Amino acid sequence: MKKIVLSVLLLLLTGVIAVAAYGYYLLDDTRVVATSEKLSAADKISKGEYLVKAGNCMGCHTARGGAAFAGGRLLQTDFGNFKTPNITPDVKTGIGSWTAEDFWQALHNGKSKDGSLLYPSFPYTNYTQVSRDDADAMYAYLMSLPMVEKPNQAHELRFPYNKRALLAFWRAAYFRPASYQVDQSKSAEWNRGAYLVNGLGHCSACHGSRNGLGANAGVSDLSGGELASWYAPALTNSKEVNLAKWPAEELIVLLKSGVNQHTAVSGPMAEVVAGSTQYLSNTDIKSMAAYLQAIPTVQVAEKDILDKAMAGTELGAERMDAVLKQGGALYKTHCLDCHGAQGEGVANIYPALQANPAVLSHALSNPVRMVLSGGFPPVTRDNPRPYGMPPFAHTLTDNEVALVLSYVRNAWGNKAGVLTSSEVNRYRSAAME
Repeated sequence: MKKIVLSVLLLLLTGVIAVAAYGYYLLDDTRVVATSEKLSAADKISKGEYLVKAGNCMGCHTARGGAAFAGGRLLQTDFGNFKTPNITPDVKTGIGSWTAEDFWQALHNGKSKDGSLLYPSFPYTNYTQVSRDDADAMYAYLMSLPMVEKPNQAHELRFPYNKRALLAFWRAAYFRPASYQVDQSKSAEWNRGAYLVNGLGHCSACHGSRNGLGANAGVSDLSGGELASWYAPALTNSKEVNLAKWPAEELIVLLKSGVNQHTAVSGPMAEVVAGSTQYLSNTDIKSMAAYLQAIPTVQVAEKDILDKAMAGTELGAERMDAVLKQGGALYKTHCLDCHGAQGEGVANIYPALQANPAVLSHALSNPVRMVLSGGFPPVTRDNPRPYGMPPFAHTLTDNEVALVLSYVRNAWGNKAGVLTSSEVNRYRSAAME
């Protein structure tokens, strides 16, 4: 009997291994895709520089205060901390020994030079759509950079996520190498926008929801997601960032300058604008806007979003009055001069708080972190001297932050849940880093 049981277990184990191997080799697209574009060396490098900026490669591959592209930046996730690698042309510690084919395999197949599987913290699930010509141009630009000798640091991942071999299972379930396919039913502008948003721009890496294993619903999923104590709002939700209703020019201005007459970017998105989208051509920005605004909007009922925002935060009338009174006093002292007595803000300078989806969101991370860390739009060519919001982490207690945000979320016709000091404290350590 024991032999039968052992035989069955061995058979099951063999099957599991076979499935993993099948996923690894079947999806191992190692075919050499020849480049078709004829450019001079200088033009190829110039094109590569533009594409590297479009992908915001420097943003992740540069540690704060460190040399550009030399790696070492910490990416915090639910699975542990990832340390980005050196991608300068240093042979010893960077990618100086890599060929253009090696670089293509990393982007297209998510594999390193030695064939080892890359963690999807490197968004190859998006980059797989990048064309071979564009990958070769990016490689040419990276090889033209100064060499920086900086050893790579090991990731700090929890078990079992630190077992790289298990990525074979993840890839079999969630990854298919696939270059971008033009949709002939759409315009050239729409297709260019889709290529940039879903590929190099890897917007879904932040703005897409993820399952328990870190996989999202696809490169076009922009339904909102949590990342490193920030919430990247849904871009296709009628009650979050309803881009379909924006005038196209406002979205273009926001991506180029970081501010428009209604809102301003901050946190991780400010880095994206500062290091990437502000450098894109007007044609490409218009294409991205056209694609984003053409995505069907998910209609959410007012009651549903209100129920979600109010969940577990109901107070009695007397207690609510006390919270609003105390929060209103704090608002008058610290916020009114910039955001206005009615939360109206100042166009192109201070965002309005009245009817602001970011303020009313069920996700509390962004408004809490904005108060604690401050809000700083990026310095851009079109907005070289942005107005910022100072941090209040050293000025206000957790309870005071909860009170003032509870007031903002329920004043001037706003209606959302109140906050507690414990909810604020959850984000204080991240805000102080």
